[in-house]
Amino acid sequence: MTATAYAMVSQVRYRELKTRIALAAFIGATAWVVTPTAWPLIWFAAVLATQALDWAVFTRFRRNPEWSPDRAYVALTCVTTVIGVVVYAGITAYMWFQGGDVGRIFAMVQCAGGLLHVSLHMHHVRPILISAVASHATYFLGLPIFGAVATGRWHELLIAIGCMLYMSHLVVAVRQSSMTTTALKSARDAEQRARQKAEVASAAKSDFLAVVSHEIRTPMNAVISAANLLRRTRLDTRQREHVSMLIDAGDVLMGLLNDVLDFSKIEAGKMELESADMVVRERLATLGRLWEPRAMANGVRLSLRVSPDVPEAVRTDPLRFQQILFNLLSNAVKFTQDGEIVVAVDWDGVRLSVAVSDTGCGIPAGRLAQVFNSFEQADVGTTRRHGGTGLGLSISRKLAEIMGGDLTVSSVEGQGSTFTLSLPMQAVEGEAARPERQIEVAGSLQGRSILAADDHEVNRRILTLLLEPHGCRLTLVENGAEALEAASREPFDAILMDMQMPVMDGLEATRRIRQGVVNGGTPVIALTANALDVHRAAWDAAGVHAFLTKPIDPVMLAGTLAEACAAERRKSPDAAVA
Repeated sequence: MTATAYAMVSQVRYRELKTRIALAAFIGATAWVVTPTAWPLIWFAAVLATQALDWAVFTRFRRNPEWSPDRAYVALTCVTTVIGVVVYAGITAYMWFQGGDVGRIFAMVQCAGGLLHVSLHMHHVRPILISAVASHATYFLGLPIFGAVATGRWHELLIAIGCMLYMSHLVVAVRQSSMTTTALKSARDAEQRARQKAEVASAAKSDFLAVVSHEIRTPMNAVISAANLLRRTRLDTRQREHVSMLIDAGDVLMGLLNDVLDFSKIEAGKMELESADMVVRERLATLGRLWEPRAMANGVRLSLRVSPDVPEAVRTDPLRFQQILFNLLSNAVKFTQDGEIVVAVDWDGVRLSVAVSDTGCGIPAGRLAQVFNSFEQADVGTTRRHGGTGLGLSISRKLAEIMGGDLTVSSVEGQGSTFTLSLPMQAVEGEAARPERQIEVAGSLQGRSILAADDHEVNRRILTLLLEPHGCRLTLVENGAEALEAASREPFDAILMDMQMPVMDGLEATRRIRQGVVNGGTPVIALTANALDVHRAAWDAAGVHAFLTKPIDPVMLAGTLAEACAAERRKSPDAAVA
């Protein structure tokens, strides 16, 4: 391991020292609120002591970045790291045993965040990385296992299994991140190869995002699906609140992941727009129904004012239009604590203008020009108070520009802000084409025979729990080769196919099934954690009926299967039902 790598870790540790202490203060305060004892204060004092030790040990690398440590000093850095992590993550055990259900959820989230943090910032130096990860992992895996053994609630071992899945996918993501970093370093070695190295780095970035998307969506599928299944069971009020909190947190995580992928797609110039009819008032009413309860929860009124000149329907990209307004309304609700939010819609014959005004805190004049910059928010404390990545407004403006329009802002600090979206659109003459209503799911899958291929045991279990209540017969296989073999023996009404599987992947299996006699015309539905456009294009080329991404939406899954089975029945009315 090079001295440069140790110096890099040392610089990162030094820059984030204040952040770690501030976060520790927040965690300690939260722990005290949940369980008001002296232990959180004692823990915070111990954290300060270990952070001081960490600062002292790593100072030598900052003073002399070229210094190559001997084995004794490497061992000292590892021991220091272990002590620091054991103490810092020690609050996890306290919350697990003393904080009740809320404390246990808080403990797992905090420990998962710690694992992610040390994995991303210490992967340059393997001994330090192993020291930090091993300490976190002891809490992350040990607490659920110890709790299950101590209480005899063996079903809680599922938490440990979920933790293991999280760690395994984190290893893959960090490994890919390390490879990307290496590629970027190599790009600087020779100026004459800069263009070639930049292309390699860009490809590595795309691969990294694809891997991160897949590896995070896979465990998130287990978490969100398990939470949805748990919500269907008989729960008391407090348990239902905990499950809702878990589902909401999962939605936030998926929103952040999608923001990062959208941002990367825009940066690479690969964002593609669709053109379809959109019923303006209907789309705005949908957004209103979504955000009005959230605004009312803050004591804020949400009003929609549509000018009579606005046409009934226009032709645009409905999904991107909705995404921009979703971000603007999210922003308005987030920063408005009283008063009202007004959505005013106007039409000048060629452009649709939507102004979202709020009576929130407003934006300081000095920060107004930066609100559309990537990863920036109105002030440095915004993320801590309100959350978010600082990508929403940046993505919204870039989407508006790609669509030929613009997104502007005006604001007075302390009085509120107005974001104005202006997009060129074509008015639709006559009755607009409305999306087809989703087929009624109830009873539509009864007796249907479904083949599902997925190499992940947890995913197969989730599919079983989601689909068997609909009365369908589910055949589960572990890879594409087994799916091909099953599809050659008996007819199915629909086939669910994962993408990345051992022996034979889902794309190849789909192509071969399409060439077969028994299920050559059976609808194949891609159900995968590979959510990028390149993956969707590959599935389209293979001839799939629909493309669904993980985490699984139970309603969308059942509806898509019902529609696929109905389409197959219409195409082959005399076909026997397996």
